[in-house]
Amino acid sequence: MTTTHLSVTQRLARWASDLQGGAIPAAVRAHAGTSLVDTAGVAIAGSRTRVGRIAMAAGLQAGSHGWSTLFGTSARVSEQTAAFINGASAHALDFDDNCYAGVVHGSAVIAPAAIAVGQKVNASGRDLVTAFVAGSECEYAVGAASKNILYEQGWWTTGVLGPIGACVAASHLLKLGPEKMSSALGLAITGAGGTKACFGTDGKALMAGRAAEAGVACALLAAQGARGPMDAIESTNGFARLFNESVFDLAVMDDLGSRWFSREPGVDIKRIPVCLSSHAAVDALMHLVAVHNIRPDDIERMVCDVPPMVSRNLVYAQPETIQQSQFSMQYAIAVSLKFGNFTLEHLDEKLLKNRELVSLMAKVEMRTGPLWDDAALRQSAPEGAEVHLHLRGGKVFQRFRATARGSVGSPLSDQEIGDKFLACATPAMGSGPAASLLSRLGMLDGDILVRDLFESPTTS
Repeated sequence: MTTTHLSVTQRLARWASDLQGGAIPAAVRAHAGTSLVDTAGVAIAGSRTRVGRIAMAAGLQAGSHGWSTLFGTSARVSEQTAAFINGASAHALDFDDNCYAGVVHGSAVIAPAAIAVGQKVNASGRDLVTAFVAGSECEYAVGAASKNILYEQGWWTTGVLGPIGACVAASHLLKLGPEKMSSALGLAITGAGGTKACFGTDGKALMAGRAAEAGVACALLAAQGARGPMDAIESTNGFARLFNESVFDLAVMDDLGSRWFSREPGVDIKRIPVCLSSHAAVDALMHLVAVHNIRPDDIERMVCDVPPMVSRNLVYAQPETIQQSQFSMQYAIAVSLKFGNFTLEHLDEKLLKNRELVSLMAKVEMRTGPLWDDAALRQSAPEGAEVHLHLRGGKVFQRFRATARGSVGSPLSDQEIGDKFLACATPAMGSGPAASLLSRLGMLDGDILVRDLFESPTTS
């Protein structure tokens, strides 16, 4: 049977189940390794947050013993429990990566699922990377075929599309054939959901965990013989019509294996621990501050002209909680100005009432001007910004930035990725164990067993 006669889930399953490690370009495997390192780091940090602790308490209460590690602890639990808890922790700080093929936080869902199942089946690191790539590419392909319509409608794409990537990665590690993997995908897609009403609440991180858990559960169900719908995308009551206004570009499925979505449009690694929608504006502003030697007291007002996506995401001009502050252009700008950088220590409830920060936040105006009427610009700079910096005395400086530092076009260096990991992991593990784990993660695409990956003197 030719692929043109197969359903979308069947085409995804056939490609993913047949995928061999040697068919993946070295650069794609390297990008996958970076995403796995970054996700492990932010998940370890996220495990110490309030919502991370809630996920852990609830998951442990319902979970069972198994082979799968809870990041930042010595606990071993079932693969479904680990996927949920580690997925929630990976997104707890909104410090995880992002891909515009679907506008999804891909790795925060796929990596916890893949690692948990990889530990269950005693997979090698090399096999883990291959499964992670399979899951990522399938999720991003569905996202690209959806033309970002569901995101614009208010669906939270990480909750809707995340189970696809997690399911494929888990299914690949379980060595499911095309028929069983297609059933797993049918189950995952028909059960997916999530709305952007969760932004600024515990729901956002918890939904990421639930998406990872759902992907693993559907793969395990299919492995036991459960059958899901083959037409979960195309059905009259399926994904395309209900989520996406009946739009779905089937031709994108033909790109699997020739176009690698993790390279184009690529995966953006976050430099600061807040919603990516604020990053380009922060980078533009801080460039002006550095070049023109501007002090916060010199500033009269700051205008951030941003595309509609940014305006819809950053809805908290006067945040009252840490989670709201992560969706606040005003807070991201004010913290960066006051401290010269934005780090995890600035996610602090006490700072929300700091007089100097409150004063700086009041100077920030966010708007969507005529600049963004250009559809091509919105496409090339979906979370870009043009910053106008008005100084006391009348001087005005301006800078446009299409994408942020850490994006595909302006990637963080290996040193910066490593430094970010250590900043995330060291408070939870200590400097020695964190450095040791980073070293092991650097050898991930090889013979190391995933069960051994998180072993250390403090967690063995």
